[in-house]
Amino acid sequence: MSSSSSTTNREAVVLLSGGLDSMVSAAMAREAGFGINALTIDYNQRHRREIEAAKVIAARLGARRHVILPLDLRQFGGSALTDEIAVPKDGVGQDIPVTYVPARNLVFLSLTLAWAEALGARDIFIGVNALDYSGYPDCRPEFIAAFEQLGSLATKAGAEGTPFKIHAPLQYHSKAQIALETQRLGLDPGLSWSCYDPQPDGSACGLCDSCRLRKAGFAEAGLVDPTPYAA
Repeated sequence: MSSSSSTTNREAVVLLSGGLDSMVSAAMAREAGFGINALTIDYNQRHRREIEAAKVIAARLGARRHVILPLDLRQFGGSALTDEIAVPKDGVGQDIPVTYVPARNLVFLSLTLAWAEALGARDIFIGVNALDYSGYPDCRPEFIAAFEQLGSLATKAGAEGTPFKIHAPLQYHSKAQIALETQRLGLDPGLSWSCYDPQPDGSACGLCDSCRLRKAGFAEAGLVDPTPYAA
């Protein structure tokens, strides 16, 4: 998506999960000259490690404000991240995995849009990726484009002629390219967290889809991933 602002307001709301992609996306928003307002959704996922990472990343990037919004998706379940379902460890497959959280990015972007409108911002950044990922339908470019259109139809700002721009700067990046962006942007990748199943000793499992994709990306980029892996 375009990196130019859709209005003269240089504020942006950045969806910051604490993962590698969201950290790089937030840094790219800052690089483009936006003031960062970071939104982290605490959806009562089974581990808290990513939220702690988001706090550190927001501070390091100089976020003007960091909102951690509670939303208990464990009430719904339906995912290995919100229910008592084992996280798969047998490699990245072709089917949508059980780590998919039903409609998560749709829900999260709706909340991001609401805060952006309240702030008077018209730019939203999300770190979705459609190349090296687990096949989630809410990471597809078609979804991002459709949500951008929906945002203008569903809001007062859109009705008054100031539409929103959804920036997905990593949409067509491989994990190796994303890893290289951390180096270009001067980021410490060790601040981010990707693992779906952190171990009791604080290490990443090394075997879930997210760990496998991250490790492969850093290896392909020829960079050291500082994440401590159990496997």
